[in-house]
Amino acid sequence: MIYLLDACAVIAFLDKEAEGVMVKKLFDRTDTGKITIYISVVNLVEVFYHFIKKTGEEKAVEIMRKLDDLPLDVIYTISRAIYCETAHLKARYSISLGDVFLCATAKSFSATVVTKDHEIEAVEQSEHLSVLWIR
Repeated sequence: MIYLLDACAVIAFLDKEAEGVMVKKLFDRTDTGKITIYISVVNLVEVFYHFIKKTGEEKAVEIMRKLDDLPLDVIYTISRAIYCETAHLKARYSISLGDVFLCATAKSFSATVVTKDHEIEAVEQSEHLSVLWIR
């Protein structure tokens, strides 16, 4: 099974929020080889931005280094299919650009989105997006 983390899921994990426990359990399950966890570079930018604003750049860099030790693969390439789907989703839904990238990437990878973001609900229902809610 493929999971795609939203920025809020990674932030919850790194900030040790209650919702982050579910994300940790996903990371723990990668040992079985039955699941793979990804994050889009677009959502990774959101995580870094969050911590720069919250803690300052130096501390944010330290926090982001923690991700290097996790079983988390970063999707750095945005294919034509993903950017076209992102544009179509952005035109249909009033949600953030990061969230439409997340949804388009999840559709492209046939992945389950891991999020607590309410904005995803409209896309989940209309686009038949698989979502693991961590709220």
